[in-house]
Amino acid sequence: MALHTAQRRIGVPQAFLFRRRNMPPHRSLIPAPKANSGPLMERRADRELPSINTEKRRWIKTLPIFVVVVGAAMLGIFNYQKSSSSVVSSTLYALRTSPRAREILGDEIYFAQKIPWISGEMNQLHGRIDISFWVKGTKSQGKMRFRSIRPDRMSFFRTEEWSLETEDGQVVQLLDHDSDPFRQSN
Repeated sequence: MALHTAQRRIGVPQAFLFRRRNMPPHRSLIPAPKANSGPLMERRADRELPSINTEKRRWIKTLPIFVVVVGAAMLGIFNYQKSSSSVVSSTLYALRTSPRAREILGDEIYFAQKIPWISGEMNQLHGRIDISFWVKGTKSQGKMRFRSIRPDRMSFFRTEEWSLETEDGQVVQLLDHDSDPFRQSN
């Protein structure tokens, strides 16, 4: 009683004085359900928390998988970027209109696979294009190679090689300097 009177004189708010009386009775904590202990029919907010996995190096086990998946995705994205570029479209169009290529491959010249793999470098910013990919027609298939460079920043690209390698290893030069489909006429 003396404590109660002293707290009133000091100015302790009434909420603190009656805190114990207004609180619900203290309930004991219920342990978290164990594995295979059956369904949890009732979930109380004041139950014991489940133990967390304290394995510190778990991410080291999954890191190689992550690196492989990200690497494969990057290769696929970069290859898609190459296959949808104007350089590949132009060389494929020039291959379709080339009499020598039509003689070797036949009609309906297109990529040999549904998802083509474009090998080589395609760096238009620095003036280096050196790509190759498999193409097919109605007669046969072959590997087309295209190489072009730009000597300096202000000049045009110069086609150095445009060839078709057949399945038997024969290399046919498609670049004829008299009728170069990539050279601009002045």
